[in-house]
Amino acid sequence: MQMIQQPAPVNLAISSGEPAGIGPEIAISAALAFLQEQPVATITLLGDSSLFPIASLPGELATRLRVESVPVALPVKPGQLNPANAQYVLNLLDAAVKGCLDGRFDAMVTAPIQKSVINEGFTKGETLFTGHTEYLAKRCNQDHVVMMLCATLPPGFLDLHSSRELRVALVTTHLPLRAVPDALDQKHILETIQIVEHDLRTKFGLTKPVIRVAGVNPHAGESGYLGHEEIDVIAPAIQAAKDLGIQVSGPYPGDTMFDAGCLEKVDAFIAMYHDQGLAPFKFVSFGSGVNVTLGLPIIRTSVDHGTALDIAGKGIADSGSMLEALRLAYRLAVNSRNVRT
Repeated sequence: MQMIQQPAPVNLAISSGEPAGIGPEIAISAALAFLQEQPVATITLLGDSSLFPIASLPGELATRLRVESVPVALPVKPGQLNPANAQYVLNLLDAAVKGCLDGRFDAMVTAPIQKSVINEGFTKGETLFTGHTEYLAKRCNQDHVVMMLCATLPPGFLDLHSSRELRVALVTTHLPLRAVPDALDQKHILETIQIVEHDLRTKFGLTKPVIRVAGVNPHAGESGYLGHEEIDVIAPAIQAAKDLGIQVSGPYPGDTMFDAGCLEKVDAFIAMYHDQGLAPFKFVSFGSGVNVTLGLPIIRTSVDHGTALDIAGKGIADSGSMLEALRLAYRLAVNSRNVRT
């Protein structure tokens, strides 16, 4: 009799984020819900063990959920930030990255962090911490990574015939608006398109992804009357990507790029700056969005919300975005295995 080979388990790690925020509680809640959905998975919670009050787990869940304790510098009070624990937050990220690079974890999922308190905890002269995306790029020795937000839109929404994944990637991330035009160049935009297209194929399993790219000025510059970035920088980058065989179009005006009629045909939208892409995304994603970092040698997903200090420790935080982040991390890990084999 032929033996049926069981799929290898997918090992996920959760970096529990700012200890005074909702990260630890949504990590536990989402992890338990996910493991009950997905029998071929294990989760490692990274954080101080005092933040995970898990007395006992039912049945085999106890073997698939473990805590890898990383000590805080000082005791934590929910809702009260403490710069003394800034390095602790970075230690969690370092442990998750190392575990992924070493092959212990198939993907890492990150809970929200508080950038301000991390920078307060740094000593003078240290590099400013601008966010997860930039920090993970440095830790993985990548010069260029891309932030992309993902959400599932339900059937019937905006007349969709079936559920559809909305994906919005960014050319620039955490920059002041006045700095955006100077940060745009043809090479950077072309690389962003290439990274998005590559990871849509290798991690999301899309054979020939279709991509739309926004302009940066109102009306996409209106033939140069409202700015020349589209003519001089963005359009040439799009053409260069087309010459490489990528199915990409644009530049589209930011206010019409997210045309409801194209949602069933476009696999990813690329915006030039943070709010151009994330304002429409968050308006329609119902708080269920997931942040994915593209261009890394590892898989990283995250919630799309903040630390919610005002409700931390009260047991009322919604773990929906964390659950979606775990589901997507699992899918990407499985897809990546299939591509490798």
